[in-house]
Amino acid sequence: MAEETQPKWEGRATAELKGSTAEQIWPFLEDFCNIDKFYPNLDKCYRVEGTPGQPGLVRHCATKIGWANEKLLTIDRTNHCLNYEVLENTAGFKNYVATLKVLPTEGGGEPAGCKIEWSFIADPFEGWRLEDLVSHRDYCLQFMAKKMEDAIKAQI
Repeated sequence: MAEETQPKWEGRATAELKGSTAEQIWPFLEDFCNIDKFYPNLDKCYRVEGTPGQPGLVRHCATKIGWANEKLLTIDRTNHCLNYEVLENTAGFKNYVATLKVLPTEGGGEPAGCKIEWSFIADPFEGWRLEDLVSHRDYCLQFMAKKMEDAIKAQI
């Protein structure tokens, strides 16, 4: 009997940052191995192999309940965008590839801000529904955006 293939999961989360520009926020994401400073409950993140800032860089991310190795696939500093994939992990991710983008926004008469978009495509994984993963990514992104804005304010 042939194995049934399930459709890929696709999702997106967006966070609006009204007080920060894309140029201010991008460096936090561009430094692929500093995500532990912003991601909720991430205890550590460090480079496993590869050159910092270059495709092929692999980072190890760990929480109290699990870990993942993630590989930087592409990075576009001009357009403030990067793609990465989850390699080995204990969370159940299979064929997970994500894109992070920082885009400028224009407010009607207000100072320009930016938004972060986090999109992904992955195989479904046991114990989760697509809505759960999208909700989790949204929560994490809102948390990260707040911490990044706080970091910008602390620099000023």
